[in-house]
Amino acid sequence: MEINLQSLEKLDTPSLEQAINELIKNNFSRLVQILYRIDVSEAKLKNILQAHPNEDAGKLIAAIVLERLAATKKARESFNAMPRIDDTEERL
Repeated sequence: MEINLQSLEKLDTPSLEQAINELIKNNFSRLVQILYRIDVSEAKLKNILQAHPNEDAGKLIAAIVLERLAATKKARESFNAMPRIDDTEERL
C-alpha cells in the first residue's frame, strides 16, 4: 500500500499507528516528508518521544498527527466561515 497524506487522513487511529510504524521501519524518509507536510513541530515530536522512551513510537506520532490534522481542519472551517470581501461589498 502506498502511504501518503490523503490515505493517512482516512485511517482510524489503530490503522494510523500501524501505518506510521510501517513507515518507521520501511520508509522513514517518507514519514519525515509527511510530517513536514502536515507541519508537525519537530521540537514537540522530539520532546514527546524523549519523554516516553518505552512507548510505541507509532502511537505517539499518530497522536501528534491527529492533533495537527484537527487543528488544520478547525482553522480551515473558521477561515471558510468568514465573510468574503465580495459578499461584504454587495451589502453596502
